[in-house]
Amino acid sequence: MSTENQVRQILQDIEQVMRDLKLWQAMPPEAEAFDSVEPFSVDTMSSEQWLQWVLIPRMYALLDAETALPTRFAVTPYFEVALPDAVRLLATLQRLDDLLNIED
Repeated sequence: MSTENQVRQILQDIEQVMRDLKLWQAMPPEAEAFDSVEPFSVDTMSSEQWLQWVLIPRMYALLDAETALPTRFAVTPYFEVALPDAVRLLATLQRLDDLLNIED
């Protein structure tokens, strides 16, 4: 399976785990929340909002545009602090980190 297909599958898995854990939200944050310049939009969004409304759509946009995927990637450490009890989500995020964290 290509890296791109693996990323798509992991993104789908992340969404499913978030739904299972009742972290998936029906409504996006207010438009101003997307103007944050802080990492993970920590000043304007919860961690699960950032994951759902920023990271996942950006990753799909890269895939759809057939643009190079990031090669130094690590979101799991943030979520280990933000959502330490979400073990299944952390494991799924780690799969994405492992796939994309490619050494030069």
